Amino acid sequence: MSKPVVAIVGRPNVGKSLLFNKIVEKRHAIVEDTPGVTRDRIYADAEWRSRPFTVIDTGGIEPHADSEILRFMREQALIAIDHADVVVLLCDVRTGVTAADQEVADMLKRAKKPIVLCVNKLDTPGDPPPDFYEFYNLGLGDPVGVSAVHSYGLGDLLDACFDYFPPAEEGEESEEAGIRVAVIGKPNAGKSSLINRVTGEERVIVSDIPGTTRDSIDSVVMRGEEKYVFIDTAGIRRKSRVDEAIEKFSVLRAQMAVERADVCLIMIDAQDGVTEQDTKVAGLAHENGKAAVIVINKWDLIEKETGTQAEYEKKVRAQLAYMTYAPVVFISAKTGLRVDTLYDVIKQVYVAATTRITTGTLNAILAEATARVQPPTDKGRRLKVYYMTQVGIQPPAFVCFCNDARLFHFSYLRYLENKIREVFGLQGTPIRMIVRQRGERES
Repeated sequence: MSKPVVAIVGRPNVGKSLLFNKIVEKRHAIVEDTPGVTRDRIYADAEWRSRPFTVIDTGGIEPHADSEILRFMREQALIAIDHADVVVLLCDVRTGVTAADQEVADMLKRAKKPIVLCVNKLDTPGDPPPDFYEFYNLGLGDPVGVSAVHSYGLGDLLDACFDYFPPAEEGEESEEAGIRVAVIGKPNAGKSSLINRVTGEERVIVSDIPGTTRDSIDSVVMRGEEKYVFIDTAGIRRKSRVDEAIEKFSVLRAQMAVERADVCLIMIDAQDGVTEQDTKVAGLAHENGKAAVIVINKWDLIEKETGTQAEYEKKVRAQLAYMTYAPVVFISAKTGLRVDTLYDVIKQVYVAATTRITTGTLNAILAEATARVQPPTDKGRRLKVYYMTQVGIQPPAFVCFCNDARLFHFSYLRYLENKIREVFGLQGTPIRMIVRQRGERES
């Protein structure tokens, strides 16, 4: 049985993201005193009374929104409501009941979902102000007063939500994480379009406006028995263009998404080719030791103009020379061209990144490699590699014990790395090669 889902909805700037952060006990959603900062649904896990559940933060609902972004925000909130077991309607005691509050309440009643009415910004302990009782007019029962800033009343709110949770089944266990896939790239490379294509719904806002996706958002996709968790991230901009606190936090969010991912899909716009920004985005995955796939998106727009894929891939590899291990896949997220092939490639690079090789097998490979190409010498002294052992995964890390670390030229280390790749087919993952001199501790 899946975990209960609680969606927090309401008009813009009533404190939804702050309340969300307090419930999940971390700064997960961007909090800024600017209406419309949270544009997409954001999911996170929390626990109350020993029961795990999922919380969804949504963009503010504007019932009669005219702009494209506001309409998308409303649609995202409606999808969140559809997925939820309990809906928390958050209002602001300082503004009292507004016409927008009443319209959102009426919309929720039509959805026929359990609703908990929550009134925020009761920041002073003691009896609530007279304005609090005005919220009974919404016809949603007893309101729960909270202060998201000071965490007052959170227990009462979660108790009210808990009463609507579906009964827990015996032996209910948390679901396995699956393969976590971070979709990273510069703004407008097509990351959100890819997420929407693989999930089959408008999971994140797709717009021609760069920077539309500001938060990292998780989407679960099942392919047979295999579970994939796609993490859409804010586009990583050039530092010179990151001048708002919100954008700075979004770049940090992308870095955090890379850190918690198993595989990174590096999205490159086929029309732009590999730009300086793309090399920095790819470097983020490489430096974190993540398995990676280079995804050339919008290939349908230039396929007839640019010659063969082989020629294009050669250019890409020349510009991302430090990621020769990463496979290159050509897709169109918009049309669905070859998107299905991504799953096999993701699984392949994930398996490579989590491969464990026994010490006996490694040393058989080492013996063959050193017999074929003799280790280097310096001033009559020859390098001796005694043995090799694997010390980690994601990425695979190997320690080579030798007689003198100074004799271990980087080219010979690269030779051994390539030998391991050749034998075990470790495509898509960086490999860490560590040299230890005899007498140094193996740890």
